[in-house]
Amino acid sequence: MNGLKDYLSHMSVIRRSGAGVKETSYYPAIDGLFNEVGKSLKPKVRSVINLANRGGGIPDGGFFTPSQFQKSSNDLIAGQLPERGAIEIKGTSDEVDFISDSEQVAKYLRTYRQVLVTNYRDFLLIVLGEDHQPKKLERYSIADGEAAFWTKADHPDTVTETENERFVEFLKRVMLYQAPIAKPEDVAWFLASYARDAKARIEQSELSALATIRKALEESLGIKFDGEKGEHFFRSTLVQTLFYGIFSAWVLWHKRGTGVRTGSDSDWVPATFNWKTAVWELRVPMISVLFEQIATPSNLKHLNIVEVLDWTENVLNRVVREEFFARFAEEHAVQYFYEPFLKAFDPELRKELGVWYTPSEIVRYMVERVDRVLREELNLPDGLADESVYVLDPACGTGAYLVEVLKRINQTLEEKGDDSTRGLKLKKAVMSRVFGFEILPAPFVVSHLQIGLLLEQLGVGFSDDKKERAGVYLTNSLTGWDEHPKKKLPYPEFEDERDHADAIKKESRILVILGN
Repeated sequence: MNGLKDYLSHMSVIRRSGAGVKETSYYPAIDGLFNEVGKSLKPKVRSVINLANRGGGIPDGGFFTPSQFQKSSNDLIAGQLPERGAIEIKGTSDEVDFISDSEQVAKYLRTYRQVLVTNYRDFLLIVLGEDHQPKKLERYSIADGEAAFWTKADHPDTVTETENERFVEFLKRVMLYQAPIAKPEDVAWFLASYARDAKARIEQSELSALATIRKALEESLGIKFDGEKGEHFFRSTLVQTLFYGIFSAWVLWHKRGTGVRTGSDSDWVPATFNWKTAVWELRVPMISVLFEQIATPSNLKHLNIVEVLDWTENVLNRVVREEFFARFAEEHAVQYFYEPFLKAFDPELRKELGVWYTPSEIVRYMVERVDRVLREELNLPDGLADESVYVLDPACGTGAYLVEVLKRINQTLEEKGDDSTRGLKLKKAVMSRVFGFEILPAPFVVSHLQIGLLLEQLGVGFSDDKKERAGVYLTNSLTGWDEHPKKKLPYPEFEDERDHADAIKKESRILVILGN
């Protein structure tokens, strides 16, 4: 669907006819755009222009869902307010910020709680905040000014695929704004949608400010970000690290409890999540530094993505967390959360790097088969729980195999009735002999998150004070096995990550290698 190009073409035809007026004559073009985008959503969203007065005035339109229409006649059920908010439209010569500050829009907000304000060229989503004051959220501008807009409308073929995608994604988010967010796949869609917007902005930005972090990544991973593919990989890595760092921090923030004291006054956990403090929730030093370097105010200013991260924070604070985390744990959603994100965010990179979800049944079978071979053919009665068994997943992704190995170890210890030391043995295994290597920061973050959550469920979570972590390392599995001179890296945390991974490659007596 090239919604932006079709919309601009329709607008241009109406204008060139010379028969229209500045506002209402263009209703068919924008209504067609909204309905074309809305029908791709689940549930579908329908735009209706010129609503009846329900006590807040007469808005120019509203967004309705299928449940608001009669199934027999497809007519709108009488007295319905638009479930996804109202629409306020002015002519292209008006300014969106001036419109949004009007008493008319304030009146709509009190009745409909959400208003999309537009002058056909700029779009601004406004909601009624918890303080009952207007809160401006996302916006999208097709062109800088009225003249530039009509030039683009008269030449719609100049619209790029990236422009179209960002515009359509923006409208989808507007129409989904009041929809409850609870399913892991829905949260993944929002994160990927914002990540695509951020990636498009970064592709137009100068990244010289991040030259140091780029060099450090190249040296620590043993790769070069050369050429078009290398540049694509680096920029994609930055975006993934930001968004999955924020997501991971949000999960850990929730697990800590919100709006409660966990100790001293300094341990007060705020009732709403703030992405700017996300780095404090990340437990892997290298990722904390990587996130910190990308998210410094000076670098974010050059990348032009601060507002996108603010939108992401807002969405995470809208998630129905009780329902989300019930599904998150029950269905092991973290194991396949990353794949739908990457599929929506960067399908080309996903295909190139082979990021595919392995069904849990296959993972479980492979781990059980390895455990049996260790017991029956190598005479190790405890199988994977034997402390002499060192395990490596050389491309661990989000950690599905490592988690299953830990579950198998825990099961064996339970069967032996080893309850008093089971937790300590399990934690020792994940820290010293169950290893994972991963080259992409985002799934690397998720693997640490998944392992950490499993240990917390088993009552043996990592200690932040002791700087405990899983034996999963951001490294290139194809390098570092032979002796080679090590270059000094600009960040000690990067050096530690590289050195620990290299030590495993050269010194650990790996007995089991498994994975997809």
